[in-house]
Amino acid sequence: MKAKTVLPAVAMTAVSMVLTLAVVVMWLGTAVPWPVALVVGLGIDGGWLATLAYERRLAAQGDHSRAVTGVGWFFGLIAAGVLVAHAMTAGTSTAAWLAVAWLPIAAKALWLVHGLWERTALTPAALDAIQGIQQEARNEAAVSRARLRAEASTEETRLTAVTQAGARVARVQAQTAETLSQAWSTLEAARKGEGTGRALTSVTAPVTPGVTARWELPVWGPVEPVAALETAPALTDSALDALVDGIRHSETPALSYREMAKRFRASGHSASEVRLRAAWNRVVVVA
Repeated sequence: MKAKTVLPAVAMTAVSMVLTLAVVVMWLGTAVPWPVALVVGLGIDGGWLATLAYERRLAAQGDHSRAVTGVGWFFGLIAAGVLVAHAMTAGTSTAAWLAVAWLPIAAKALWLVHGLWERTALTPAALDAIQGIQQEARNEAAVSRARLRAEASTEETRLTAVTQAGARVARVQAQTAETLSQAWSTLEAARKGEGTGRALTSVTAPVTPGVTARWELPVWGPVEPVAALETAPALTDSALDALVDGIRHSETPALSYREMAKRFRASGHSASEVRLRAAWNRVVVVA
């Protein structure tokens, strides 16, 4: 990279010096002896070359002098001015000489670019270290992006599975509720049917003569748990009959078995369904 910046500057400087010397000799050769013109040309090129060498020495030491840089630009402007002045007096060759009059300024600009490159240039080891750091950062960024994409895909899959499972549960619950509703409607229709009462009477009449049998559907609704009475003794048949009879006649008209059983359990009493139904039958028969 150093050769790519220094070689164009050296070549353009050499061409500029040769053109300056030639123009000075041709331009002043008609007015003064050619050795004098040669000395003038060499003086301009020598001053330019000396300041350039001093600038390069300071740059190699990591230093910079504005005075030396100013003198170098001064000699470059003199060389460019000589070329422009010669072009203006060259007659038919004015355009050709003006086309090369910018070479001294371009040479100084190339040396400026080379100096900037030298102040910012890094060693191969440093460049390799920088490339390694950049590559490591790119690798970490790629791994992070892949991890985020994988997590997002996993979460999407989980949410899809949960949603589908919830939809299946909702469908099953809806189907179950519909089935229960149809079964309940069938039971209710059977309970209210004319043949149900006759069938129950024909079955219970031999067992409980004089008692009109009624078919009560079980309670279907929210169930409120009642704290169990762990230390309470089991009710005797007579006490259970008294409780059932008292709850049954707590309102007028007398409560049905379903309402009585609901209030019996809500009051904190405990008895099996078989015993409670037997007590109800005994109370109803006595009444």
